[in-house]
Amino acid sequence: MDVHSNPYLSIVIPIYNEQENIPSLWERLSKVMAESFTDPDKSWEIVFTDDGSRDRSLAMLVEIAKAEPRVKVVEFNRNYGQHSAIFGAFAEARGQIVVTMDADLQNPPEEIPKLVAKVEEGYDAVGGWRQGRQNNDSFFRTMPSKIVNAITRRTTGVQMHDYGCMLRAYSRDVVNAMLLCKERSSFIPALANSFAKRIAEVPVAHAERAAGESKYGLWKLINLQFDLLTSFSLLPLQALSVFGVITAAFGFLLFLGLVVYRFMHPEGTAQGVFTLFAILFFFVGCQFIAFGLLGEYIGRIYQEVRDRPRYMVKKVHQGK
Repeated sequence: MDVHSNPYLSIVIPIYNEQENIPSLWERLSKVMAESFTDPDKSWEIVFTDDGSRDRSLAMLVEIAKAEPRVKVVEFNRNYGQHSAIFGAFAEARGQIVVTMDADLQNPPEEIPKLVAKVEEGYDAVGGWRQGRQNNDSFFRTMPSKIVNAITRRTTGVQMHDYGCMLRAYSRDVVNAMLLCKERSSFIPALANSFAKRIAEVPVAHAERAAGESKYGLWKLINLQFDLLTSFSLLPLQALSVFGVITAAFGFLLFLGLVVYRFMHPEGTAQGVFTLFAILFFFVGCQFIAFGLLGEYIGRIYQEVRDRPRYMVKKVHQGK
């Protein structure tokens, strides 16, 4: 069996404008692979996805691939986002165990053997649980992450501490199952857990970004939250239904109260006009929020029925 075409382990890394981090990433990653996976039965490969980088990231990755035949570089024709980039690498990865990680070195490559060892114990999906993150990231980065984790636990029913950590490991069966899913908007950690029978979490180190800027601003975090809610749950629609029932009941009680007040105080019927306006504006605002949530679902249905490709691969680079 050709160990290069059928490796034991695949490392999947999405890249977007990371030219400052690539040299250190490759140095540390290649060292980990050389020192921790020396067994001939544990061959490995690394699959980078260049997600439409505008700096020298692609050229640097291609040079690495030319020098190391166990490296592949999937080149996208433009930027599609982190999760699409991971799916693009999944399609090229051949390992029995697949590990995903970010390129910013906040996920230390030295932690990879921990996750691999856990999968070897029989787990289908293993997540990294970042330790000491409070000391490294600002409140505006950690708080949205906590909200995402809480909603993800509620949505998926899988109690994991850290859904935001991309340092994760999956069995081949789970990766194959994810590749069968064609939806455009998806949250990979939650999607993987929906196919995994045994799920574990491993504490991993967490470091500050070595260089460059974070690709996840506030808007992307909000969009990721909508991906999670609309892809895995009908909870927002169900919440709107409950809110509608409560609102209707409140309106009926308010109507009865106004009728009683009219008969008891016929001379003071106009005194509560501004209160009624305030209540009206509140519920009108709630209606617009409801329309927005419904629009999110309808818009995502529209995207799915168009059945456009999730991404376009321009070329796969690999050394001889």
